[in-house]
Amino acid sequence: MAAQIPIKDDPAANEKAMAGVRADKLREVRAGHDGTWVAHPALAAIASDIFNQHMPTPNQLFVRREDVTIGANDLLNMNVPGKITEEGIRKNLNIGLGYMEAEDAATAEVSRSQLWQWVRHGVTTAEGKRVDKSYALKLLKEQAQELASKAPKGNKYQLAAQYFAGQVTGEDYADFLTSLLYDEITSQEAPKPASKL
Repeated sequence: MAAQIPIKDDPAANEKAMAGVRADKLREVRAGHDGTWVAHPALAAIASDIFNQHMPTPNQLFVRREDVTIGANDLLNMNVPGKITEEGIRKNLNIGLGYMEAEDAATAEVSRSQLWQWVRHGVTTAEGKRVDKSYALKLLKEQAQELASKAPKGNKYQLAAQYFAGQVTGEDYADFLTSLLYDEITSQEAPKPASKL
């Protein structure tokens, strides 16, 4: 799934994000996926166009990836191609906080998992910084403040940061963020009438 969403007020960044979505959807359909998920309704047309163009059949059950063998060690391997950068850490923090604030748990789970593993294994960024608890918390505080300053009043970025901090730097790894956030999600306000939605 492409985690990118449309970016307002920055055409260059938006086009870069949309190029990422197109590339991700093309990769998925070529890998044999029958469908896909998008992070924003505006991306549905992009995904649909790519799948319609590259998947003329109702499904791709016939597509086999005999060239791919993945074992448990592959899933736990921290020696991945590319580099871990401060920008990448900030991006994961932004995504995790943004999706927690927007109540999209699946994408927040991906970001917090990657960040937790980086902290737990003490990886080093391309800039030479060791990713430890204090460094992750420093960047989390900065990103939460930046996102909150750009969002409407009453946003929940600081609250999201409180929960996210423990999940990025803690010894214990909760099964699901939604378990931690359940009381916040269900007790903050009365249900809205359907006419107000």
